[in-house]
Amino acid sequence: MASTGILIETENGAVKETSLGVMTAAAGQEIIALVVDADPAGLKDKLAEYGAAKIVKLTAADKDVSASPDLAAHALAAAVEKYGLTALLGTASSTGKDLFARLAAIMDQPMVSDCVALDIAAKTAKKSHFSGKTFATLKVDAQVFLATVRPNAIEAKASAGAGEIEAFSADVTDPGLLTIKEVKKGDAGKIDLTEAPVIITGGRAIKAAENYKMLEDCAAKMGAAVGASRAAVDAGYAPHSMQVGQTGKTVSPRLYIACGVSGAVQHFAGMKTSKVIVAINEDKDAPIFAKCDYGIVGDIFDVVPVLTEKL
Repeated sequence: MASTGILIETENGAVKETSLGVMTAAAGQEIIALVVDADPAGLKDKLAEYGAAKIVKLTAADKDVSASPDLAAHALAAAVEKYGLTALLGTASSTGKDLFARLAAIMDQPMVSDCVALDIAAKTAKKSHFSGKTFATLKVDAQVFLATVRPNAIEAKASAGAGEIEAFSADVTDPGLLTIKEVKKGDAGKIDLTEAPVIITGGRAIKAAENYKMLEDCAAKMGAAVGASRAAVDAGYAPHSMQVGQTGKTVSPRLYIACGVSGAVQHFAGMKTSKVIVAINEDKDAPIFAKCDYGIVGDIFDVVPVLTEKL
């Protein structure tokens, strides 16, 4: 059986749900879960539940691999060789995109980023093109299939594995080009938009920054993240970090609720792979109604508080 490596991302000592989705993409393969920033013993049950045959703690020359992206990439390359991996997958997060780009350069192999579907045996990847107007299936001609998966694009499904824990210390040298001294995260306690399973977004109709409190109250009932359209950001109602769309963040939640969002193609490009789209808009002719699964014609200031109350 072919072996596929999965770069596992963690938060507060737990496996991120998005990494479990990547593991599901490798179902049918022998899955080698590679951990760089956590104790694998604390992850064993969850990773074994989702198919990990082996859980490998990755180190290099007794140094903190997570503090150096270059060292981590070199260690990953060594792990590919050590375990005879025919594929290595990760999440298309800021961490995944950074490490896989470095890894592809080190290995001199092509890679595909931000995929929404994979066929590892055929070495094909499906991804969005032209601002989400179409999808292409790309055939990768490479010794090792390198790809990152869009967060939440593949639903995580349990598939039991042995979950054997082992350590691997890569015999590699840190080039010393970059060292991470400290990570400062903004919006402490808030769910990352790109990884959120549910997102509620406010458009220009939100009218003022303080009105996002209404969406935050609703989001709190669903474990959701709060987003904004470009129109709302340009109007000064929300920071760019909240922007969903072609010039903002690309998201793929299970549920996307668009509140007062017109549905411009640039916004749709950033959320069209959402599993279910709900639109709330008082303009019955708004383009968003042609792109959603469920539509509510009404004022968001009337509808959202009722939704919050019902939740």
